[in-house]
Amino acid sequence: TYITQTESYLGWGYWPGHYGIYPGKSPHGAFLKVYANGIALKAAREGKPMPYGAIIVKENYGDDKKTLMAVTPMYKVKGYNPDAGDWFWGKFGPDGKIMASGKVDGCIKCHAVQKDKGWIFTEAK
Repeated sequence: TYITQTESYLGWGYWPGHYGIYPGKSPHGAFLKVYANGIALKAAREGKPMPYGAIIVKENYGDDKKTLMAVTPMYKVKGYNPDAGDWFWGKFGPDGKIMASGKVDGCIKCHAVQKDKGWIFTEAK
């Protein structure tokens, strides 16, 4: 609700070095757009770890680059889940229906390989 109604992530900036749509990988989608709030953008641009309050939102598109398949946010919340970098994970459909949220096992297991890089795959360029 926060990133779609309270503060639309579409008004945030693109993740540094990933402007607009670009090729993606499973499980997210054939094409992606990655947005970040000001807190996350500042840290990424400075090459610093993501601070609490950072939110990264990935739009997952189909092969045609036009069909939005899902939106997958990550929100860093102090004390939320220390074993998974304190990230709150989510996935919702293009209709806004929540498909997964919170301590999502699939997200945690996949991103755990990036534990030493703050649980993030997309590096700022």
